Amino acid sequence: MLMKRRTFIFRSLASLALLLGLEQYVRYKGWFLSGGYGAMKDRKANREYYRILVLGDPHLPVRERETKDIAMRQRIIQAKEEVIKDINEWQDVEKVAVVGDIAAQFGTKEEYEAAKTYLANIQKPLAIVTGNHDYMYADGFSPSGHFIKADRDLRARKLQQFKEQFLLESLYYSYEAGPYHLIFLSPDSLDAPHLTQMSAEQLGWLEQDLQAHREAPTVIFFHAPLDGTLRSYNKMVNQPDFIAQPAAPLDSLLRDNQQIKLWVSGHTHTPATNPSYADRSINTYKDTEVLVIHNADMDREKIWTNSIYLYPDKIVVRTFNHADKCWEDALERSLLLACA
Repeated sequence: MLMKRRTFIFRSLASLALLLGLEQYVRYKGWFLSGGYGAMKDRKANREYYRILVLGDPHLPVRERETKDIAMRQRIIQAKEEVIKDINEWQDVEKVAVVGDIAAQFGTKEEYEAAKTYLANIQKPLAIVTGNHDYMYADGFSPSGHFIKADRDLRARKLQQFKEQFLLESLYYSYEAGPYHLIFLSPDSLDAPHLTQMSAEQLGWLEQDLQAHREAPTVIFFHAPLDGTLRSYNKMVNQPDFIAQPAAPLDSLLRDNQQIKLWVSGHTHTPATNPSYADRSINTYKDTEVLVIHNADMDREKIWTNSIYLYPDKIVVRTFNHADKCWEDALERSLLLACA
């Protein structure tokens, strides 16, 4: 009798461990998979919207060249930890999109390990794409303190390492969230001169993916913004290395696919205090209806994140100030969908 009781307890504990392990596995695989944990939560809560929280340029653990002061580095790291706490407390976040520059500077193994540790603490499914700092550079600065562009082979190895580290089957992918089509793109060119350029293979995939989903309102996530969607407040903004490339083919795709509603980006490190951060008159791409959502980097003491709320008839974008624990109401944007 005692033996049967022990067997029952052991099997019960084993089953519980299996279930807990499966949930953790689903969360981990959720970094890439479209459904899983987040989709189940959405059905259970019966919410009218699908919320995506965007992390811009985490630069994990911290950019040492830009932040010499040790105490300030610690404050920045602590600010990044506070973001995780806030995310985990929000029950309605279905996906966390990380729009590149996950690695601090070079995309080294050590930086990827720090990034993996940090992101594993986020209790939501993640959708991750690359940025230039994740694969573009050699592992160290020049004697004059500048970045050195990696050769083709090193870039390829770093991109493969990125995929393996974050369990990505591909550097670009898409999935559906209700009536919406979400596309995640990565800079992945092995020999292009620009910092944020996608390969010809990826561009071809994007064209086919858009053609297959012409009826679905579409949101695209990429590391760099579209050309001319910020005021040129410094010498880098709107320059070839700081816009999505290749610019001309992308321009054609954006004009040919009017289902694209948002382009979500980082790269420029534009803070929420910048006048053109959330100015629709400049954030709208040229003479299209594509609205670019800029995201500030996380390598700072005051961090902002954008949350994108996908409703059946509209998209709402809200900005949260994680330092002051408040919503920046003046930055809220809303986009009504035609024929919803």
